[in-house]
Amino acid sequence: MFHSFIRQCIDQSLLRGLRGACLDLLKGAVASALLGIPLAASASDKVSLWPSIPFIRGQDLCQFQDAHGQKRSELAREMSNQIKSFLELGAEARDAVDILTTIDQLIDKNRAMVNAGHGMDVTLEASLKASIDELYRQISPRQVNLVFFNPGPLLELLRDLRDRKRQGSLDLKQLSRISGFAWGTYSYGAGCSGDIGATVHVETANGDSVSFYAQGRPDWVMSVIAGKIFTYYQRTRFPSVVVMSGRSLSLVGAPGSPVGSAPTTKIAQKSCEALGARLPTHGEYEFLSMLGDWNGGVSLGHKVWAMADEHVLAPDLRNPSPVRHPDEVNVDEVGYYCVR
Repeated sequence: MFHSFIRQCIDQSLLRGLRGACLDLLKGAVASALLGIPLAASASDKVSLWPSIPFIRGQDLCQFQDAHGQKRSELAREMSNQIKSFLELGAEARDAVDILTTIDQLIDKNRAMVNAGHGMDVTLEASLKASIDELYRQISPRQVNLVFFNPGPLLELLRDLRDRKRQGSLDLKQLSRISGFAWGTYSYGAGCSGDIGATVHVETANGDSVSFYAQGRPDWVMSVIAGKIFTYYQRTRFPSVVVMSGRSLSLVGAPGSPVGSAPTTKIAQKSCEALGARLPTHGEYEFLSMLGDWNGGVSLGHKVWAMADEHVLAPDLRNPSPVRHPDEVNVDEVGYYCVR
């Protein structure tokens, strides 16, 4: 997966500014394979990515819609109506055609000016990294599961910035310290309203390959994708082991899903017993909720949770106690996950 993408980036020269970065990564990956130096495997779900995120521009869906969004007869009819309007305003037939051609050329010229250069890929990369950093600052999880590896000393980075270069030159030792890389594609939206559709693909050495898509204005579309990436890599993954009161507590989830639901607490309890586990106690539910979804726990939210002895935990009913009999709460099903 790594090699096929980089070869495509080089052979087709899709982004001239990324050609050197693609070559560097390809050389390192090939040498790594020849010398038997593996890419770093992730430890404790932590993923260290190559610092640059190449973005390849796809088909301009706005222009595609202009060209193919109508039948030939509809396009001919529309152009005929435009020429007719010019004639009704007093233009000569030849002048009407020239005016229509000039307007069309001005539209193409304006689009060409906007699309000149390779600035959009840099904007998307920078805004994606900034949005991910902002989420980590706001939520502040105890363990950061996604980082961008810094390939060189600060002085080298400053030189690259001065020379308008991008990070990405990795030697074999540095290559062995990353566990994957991200790359993206983008295209201008079919609605011709300034939207773009963007996809970010993350591929890791352990075979994990996942893509995240969003569509919207260029100034915020990356924040949507950043939220999806953060959730994917930071949310609690089962089984999860935490330390509570000096002992290890393993969250094994529910049969078929991390967090399950059941019509009764008895069914939830039997499901956990089938896994060789049990339902959490009141204290365990509360502690794991304080850890939250980003630190190995599970938030209680507004659900009603199954407990042993056919009782439930209703976090919204804390007076006098959130521990209730099922008859005291009006729900059709209870949430649960299993621990051991």
